[in-house]
Amino acid sequence: MRFSTKSVSFSSLLSKKSFPFYAIIFSLFFSQYSSAQKLSQKKINIAAEEKFPTAIFDLMSFLKLQNDGHFENEIEQNFSWCDSVFSNLKFERRVIKTEGAPLLLAEKKVNKNLKTILFYLQIDGQPVDSSKWNQQNPFLPVLKEKDDDKNWKIIDSQLLQKEYNPDWRIFARSASDSKGPAMSLISALQILQAKKINPAFNIKVIMDFQEEMGSPSLPKAVIANRQLLNADMLFIMDGTRHLSNLPTLTFGARGIATATLKVFGPRYHLHSGQYGNFAPNPVFETSRLLSSLKDENGRVALKGFYEGIELSGKEKTLLNDVPENLDSIKQRLGIARQDNVGETYQEALQYPSLNIRGLNAAWVGDEVRTIIPSEVITEIDMRLVPESDGEKLMQSLKQHIKDQGYHLVDSIPSEKERKTYPKLASFKYRLGSKPFRTDMDSQIGKYLEKAMQKVFGENYIKMRTTGGSQPIAPFIATLSIPAVSIRIPNPDNNIHSPNENLRIGNFLEGIITCLAILDEPIE
Repeated sequence: MRFSTKSVSFSSLLSKKSFPFYAIIFSLFFSQYSSAQKLSQKKINIAAEEKFPTAIFDLMSFLKLQNDGHFENEIEQNFSWCDSVFSNLKFERRVIKTEGAPLLLAEKKVNKNLKTILFYLQIDGQPVDSSKWNQQNPFLPVLKEKDDDKNWKIIDSQLLQKEYNPDWRIFARSASDSKGPAMSLISALQILQAKKINPAFNIKVIMDFQEEMGSPSLPKAVIANRQLLNADMLFIMDGTRHLSNLPTLTFGARGIATATLKVFGPRYHLHSGQYGNFAPNPVFETSRLLSSLKDENGRVALKGFYEGIELSGKEKTLLNDVPENLDSIKQRLGIARQDNVGETYQEALQYPSLNIRGLNAAWVGDEVRTIIPSEVITEIDMRLVPESDGEKLMQSLKQHIKDQGYHLVDSIPSEKERKTYPKLASFKYRLGSKPFRTDMDSQIGKYLEKAMQKVFGENYIKMRTTGGSQPIAPFIATLSIPAVSIRIPNPDNNIHSPNENLRIGNFLEGIITCLAILDEPIE
């Protein structure tokens, strides 16, 4: 479609007394023309490639801001950065105060008759142990490539000004989780602004600065600001791609519950030579307790753990349409066999899981000592599915511990308890984010399918759920809207661990993905 002024010039309209009427007609026509235009696949790719050098250096600048949600000053500097970026994008901004860190809401109203999409951005990151990183500082991002020995080596990031290798990676805390995905959306919005193209819908962006702490203040904030956050759909710019590293949409996430189990031994650390064969070592008792939580096939032994979960033939077909090879996955992970929960990897993700995420008893390595430790601390996490009741499962775990002969105390055992009970422990748990699942054949699924097929054809993945957790349930429950996670980072990105990284080819495809979505009208 082309706009022509051959029959009546715009300048001639200005001279007519009836200008207001014609101006209105012209404005309405141009508005319809502008909103109806769609970028082609070629134009989207070209625009993303042109923006890429600027976008990646903007990302590296963003990554320099330390972002541990436990520290107020780090929250403030990231909040200010985000506020400035969305101010430049001409978004209206609003601070949503909470009992913890504030949330930032940015909004762009394109047309009141269009639908509204709410984007969720995670801005904070996990704490870091700088000594474990293979670079000077996790908050000084570096560009790396693999050398001939398949080791990552630092290269000059200025190379990105003139050349590009999609397999180069940026190493920094939050590169993948989740400042990279956030910058993909921001870069796409900047492209549209530069080209004077409106998004195909109204946009709200909510920014969370304590996601890694479980977003403790988010549920109450969503309820208190229901009208402010109201939207038709929710897109989550967070999460890792499928193992194939193809662009990925994920229609659900597991919830999480965590627990700390402390098993008590002697009152204080004892010399193993003097007290070995006399004072029981709590590590052995803890080991027997932990091993009782799963059978030899890797299935959780807690009563009712898998209750209510049945996969139909249709659901299994849908899950196993995802291109995966079990042998390849095991080889990649370096394991000889998998736990017997579900017949495939995708099926395994549809069930709750129980994991030992950390153990502590005395010292190891260069600090190892010949002692019998006074206590053993076990950190546990459960990943929950919509059929799971986190409270019920945690109570089942607590009862299992009691059934193994343990007397549970609130904190430190009293003298009387030490004299009376041979097995002493404390158990505390916390329920985190809840699970969610969106129908893949719903309106949001069909809409995203059109946008993804436009730029990737059939070369993308739709997953029913992911193994990780996201604090999205408050939006779904309170706003009654469907949610889908837009996955950008490479699956081998080391999130939450030393040497977190983002493949720059994924970052570019992330910008392309966001452009396609922003430019696709919602029917």
